[in-house]
Amino acid sequence: MKISARNQIAGTVVEVHPGAVNATVKVDIGGGNLVTASITNDAVTDLGLAVGDAVTVIVKASDVLLGK
Repeated sequence: MKISARNQIAGTVVEVHPGAVNATVKVDIGGGNLVTASITNDAVTDLGLAVGDAVTVIVKASDVLLGK
């Protein structure tokens, strides 16, 4: 699959928590860093996501905000 997003980070699924509509998926991207994604439960099912799966985190956003 080719996509236009350039911010692609390889990782491993470490947690999947389904909710009423959306699921929270935590991905270990190495170096002690985790990325958390909120995706639909249908997307989790369609992708067949499970702990231990190799995935690619794809970041495509018009804004990136930081706070301190």
